[in-house]
Amino acid sequence: MKVVVDAYAWVEYFLGSSAGAKVQKIVEDERNLVLTSAVTVAELSSKFARAGESFTDARSVLLSLSAIEPISWESAEEVGVLHAQLRKTRKHFGLADAFVLHAARKSNATVLTGDDDFRGLPNVRFVKR
Repeated sequence: MKVVVDAYAWVEYFLGSSAGAKVQKIVEDERNLVLTSAVTVAELSSKFARAGESFTDARSVLLSLSAIEPISWESAEEVGVLHAQLRKTRKHFGLADAFVLHAARKSNATVLTGDDDFRGLPNVRFVKR
């Protein structure tokens, strides 16, 4: 299975919640290809910083369990258009979520999330607390 893990799913993984256990099963299975958008890394770094926690260990885990999808000029432009299209019907769909969705579509992967903003979109697998 090929998945793009969003910030929601990674946070649950690091919390060790029941949703995180579902994420763990997928991201630690060596048969799966796990991808993380560079924007998701920024979201996680921010979350750790706001909580006053070190991101060092989490960074090591991310790098060992997933490939980081870089952001090219072309991708950024495509994400902007995707975000604009989605905002027509999903008023709260965030730009970071658009980067995750774009990475999944570009890689023919499934989005792994618990974020309700993805509900109803194809190729999304939900984990919830």
